[in-house]
Amino acid sequence: MTKRKRQSVFGNRWGAFLMLGIFGLLFLLMFVRIALIQATGSAEGRDLAASVAKKHTKQENLSATRGKIMDRNGSIIAEDEQRYKMYAIITPEISKDLKEDYHVVDVDKTARVLSKYIDLSPAEIREIIVKAQKADRYQVEFNKAGRNLPNSVKKKIEAEELPGINFETQLVRFYPNGIFASNLVGIVKEEEVRDKETQLFTRKVSGEMGIERTYNDELSGTNGKLEYESDFWGRLLPMKDETIVPAKDGQNIYLTLDKMIQSFLEDSMSEVQKKYNPESMMAIVADPKTGRILAMSQRPTFNLKTREGLENSWANYLTEQTIEPGSTMKTFTLATAIENGNWEPNATFQSGQYKVYDATIRDSNQRGWGRITYLEGIQRSSNVGMANLLKRIGPEKFMDSLKTFGFGTKTGIDLPGEVSGKLLNQYPINVVTTAYGQGSTVTPIQMIQAYSAIANDGKMMQPYVIEKIVDPNTGKTVEQHEPTVKGQPISAETAKEVRETLATTVTSEHGTAQKFASEDYTVTGKTGTAQIPKAGGGYSWGKNQFLYSFLGSAPADDPELVMYIAVKKPKLGEKYVGSDPTSEVFNSVMDRSLKYLNVEPEEVERAEDVEVSDYVALGVEDATQELAAQKLTPIILGENGTQIVQQYPEKGEIVLEGARLFLKTDSDIIQLPSFKGWSLRDVLTYQSLSGHQFTIKGEGFVTTQSLPEGTTLDADSKLTLTLKQTDAKSTKKTKK
Repeated sequence: MTKRKRQSVFGNRWGAFLMLGIFGLLFLLMFVRIALIQATGSAEGRDLAASVAKKHTKQENLSATRGKIMDRNGSIIAEDEQRYKMYAIITPEISKDLKEDYHVVDVDKTARVLSKYIDLSPAEIREIIVKAQKADRYQVEFNKAGRNLPNSVKKKIEAEELPGINFETQLVRFYPNGIFASNLVGIVKEEEVRDKETQLFTRKVSGEMGIERTYNDELSGTNGKLEYESDFWGRLLPMKDETIVPAKDGQNIYLTLDKMIQSFLEDSMSEVQKKYNPESMMAIVADPKTGRILAMSQRPTFNLKTREGLENSWANYLTEQTIEPGSTMKTFTLATAIENGNWEPNATFQSGQYKVYDATIRDSNQRGWGRITYLEGIQRSSNVGMANLLKRIGPEKFMDSLKTFGFGTKTGIDLPGEVSGKLLNQYPINVVTTAYGQGSTVTPIQMIQAYSAIANDGKMMQPYVIEKIVDPNTGKTVEQHEPTVKGQPISAETAKEVRETLATTVTSEHGTAQKFASEDYTVTGKTGTAQIPKAGGGYSWGKNQFLYSFLGSAPADDPELVMYIAVKKPKLGEKYVGSDPTSEVFNSVMDRSLKYLNVEPEEVERAEDVEVSDYVALGVEDATQELAAQKLTPIILGENGTQIVQQYPEKGEIVLEGARLFLKTDSDIIQLPSFKGWSLRDVLTYQSLSGHQFTIKGEGFVTTQSLPEGTTLDADSKLTLTLKQTDAKSTKKTKK
């Protein structure tokens, strides 16, 4: 062997030994490292056991339930409702080595069945699943169609036993009543946000308006979390511990609203909205003894459940918007005059016009009603009467009095965004127009607060809408709101006289509030017809361009409820007047609410029904005696007649006790009765049976006749009857 060959062989052997040495050393080092890891349980300063555990430890957020909003009796207005999000596991690996399939096996069947329960077609569902499979995804959701599913739908899908279909619990804000004090209650914004600590998505809810926004901190709870150990696929491992940090639910808010009264108001306003299509409406019902708001609504509004109409109705008109109130403000001018000893109901003034320097104040009919009493001025809602009354009171005393009624300052109601309105007194004309409700501005909630002094024997109550706040986690009441007396602008005696005086606006033949009369309760209050300022200055004018309103209470002697209703620019046409839409809301809500509250109707002596007999061919004396026994009023046409030849109403008709029954005799001599108080229907009946033509002016009930009672009619007789609208006569006795 040559020297070169020996060196080559030696070199190869040495290289092999070197490589074996290196591998041996690496193996030794690895062995030592494994031994050290086994002994210490760590590597590079990391706890390997903890690291492995972390990879298999799962964490889920436990969503807190947002607090409920309820009426004063505990009826739900807003609450979190448990809904479900559906998802499908599509990877086959999860079912490997398992007895049951945990993934979607039959895509076509799954799509076909699910389409019966969610708003997606079979083709759309199939496309979602197949697309996710191609992307090698573990699971897939079904977008909006698969979210917010009620429990009833979830149970139906589960009954289909589709492999791979699963559900995740969700909480969503639910408003069961639709349109229901929507601008007061408000809405929330719901979104999913990533938790910085856990990197998991969690539900975030925040109030956007109304109670939901103002009391967002109280309503919001604190989320909890659940930690557990799982396998590679996220399935809970058996015999492993779970760690739960429970969620803390938000506080429950009880409002002063009464669900029944609120429903009465919503229904009535919706009917009037449909009938008259006004630009807007607003109404409040309150307990004048406490200041509790029992119902509050407006139009336009929105549906809490669907949010339909929300884009046009963000503000709460009743607290966040000012108005010029019109003649409802005369309530407080009257109260001020009575309190200061300036009210003389039987004193007179010249109606029609009133001069304030170079300005002229006019009554609603522009010409007035001649010289009338101040009481009639209130009943007719005379602006000139208020101007004269202000002169008696004095401008400074008057403005000071309005301030004691709370005008010009916020009521302090527990709602956001309240505005104060403004009392104008820069010029003499401002004070005069304020006396009848123009120029100065107020809010509807101020009108309710001020009128509580009228209804509550002089004590003015602060309005409020939050009854109490309760922590559901402990059951404890954390906040309780109580009635608050804001002042006593007038005495109890003044309040009573104001109520009695305003009641005549409903019952008097001159009263502007006749349409607000109730069959079961005595109503007291004041109508309003306010001019609406135009954007460019000046005021709108015309039947369909006013703000019509009513501020009143019932029963008059001891009011249980006070209500304000205002309707802006209703479409009245020729058939209706301004008090029609306002009275339709007031009458319906007030009557139903008082009966719901078990306020006993005032006793009414009601007439009984009487079936009319046949009087034709009877003698006049016999017929009149029989009618007297039946408590009917005979009207005889034909003096000195002996026998009845015609009657009205006819035999078999039903009339009320006291009704007039017309009997024509066999005599042609017609002597006039007194027609005073007769209805137009009775006048037309008499005219027809007598065979004479009368001149009839006006509508309602007869107030004057041109020929006196007892006049014998002949061919040349000219009888003129004047009719006017008057209050319906009824005898009522208050229950004690």
